Amino acid sequence: MDTARRRPIELIAIDMDGTLLDPGHKITPRVKDAIHTAIARGVRVVLASGRPVAGLLPYLAELGIAGNDEYCIAFNGAVVQNIGTGERVVEFTLGIEDYRYCAAIASELGVHFQGLDGERMYTPDLDISPYTVADSFLTHTPLSYRAVADMPEGMRFPKMMMIDQPAILDAAIARLPTGFAERFTSLKSSASFLDIFDGRAGKGPSLKRLADRLGIDRESIMALGDHENDIAMLEFAGTSVAMGNAIPAVKQAARYETATNAEDGVARAIEMFVLQS
Repeated sequence: MDTARRRPIELIAIDMDGTLLDPGHKITPRVKDAIHTAIARGVRVVLASGRPVAGLLPYLAELGIAGNDEYCIAFNGAVVQNIGTGERVVEFTLGIEDYRYCAAIASELGVHFQGLDGERMYTPDLDISPYTVADSFLTHTPLSYRAVADMPEGMRFPKMMMIDQPAILDAAIARLPTGFAERFTSLKSSASFLDIFDGRAGKGPSLKRLADRLGIDRESIMALGDHENDIAMLEFAGTSVAMGNAIPAVKQAARYETATNAEDGVARAIEMFVLQS
């Protein structure tokens, strides 16, 4: 990977699942060491995930990212939060009518559905999907079954999801009604998850808003990711790195490719573009 004639990296934006975390959902020692060394050299590290903030906090704590001038990007960019103060400097949410509409579409298409309000995960499905249960566990988000008619007025949702077996989900995506894409942004964050959120959000747009707030030029940003919801972030960053396990569209969007998340790919990229520069 050629590192010549690039600006020094001031901010590293890192996707979580499939990127920062290994297949066992852990941060490997080599990745942790590389991030700690980068931070010690004054480089900002921002976790950018489809997860809710609660699903990022244990890993932020593990990495020692906790100050009043530190930020994370959650819910695919629907939220940018100051980690130390809890202030949300970016927040785009969908309303209860959006939830009802998407739940009805999911039911018609035969896929499971869930919505996150920032505190809990809600599903209208009596036969709760095992993917929903797993997502609740991995992101440290309490899960509730609640019929659509029982959802209170005024609820707001940073993210909603259609969620199912990959083949079933892909078939449903192909049948989404005309106008769905005009009302929402929807991107796959994994083979089994279709994330649905406000069109103003996204990892790329929210990374830009954060960079503007911090006074950091895009050419001084490195971004790493593996799935469809990372593409806008990779396209914005001056140094874009696809994981070796990334889907083909991500590898096409990124300028560089590193090793897989099972092979310390994040550490290798940081060592190459930050620590050896």
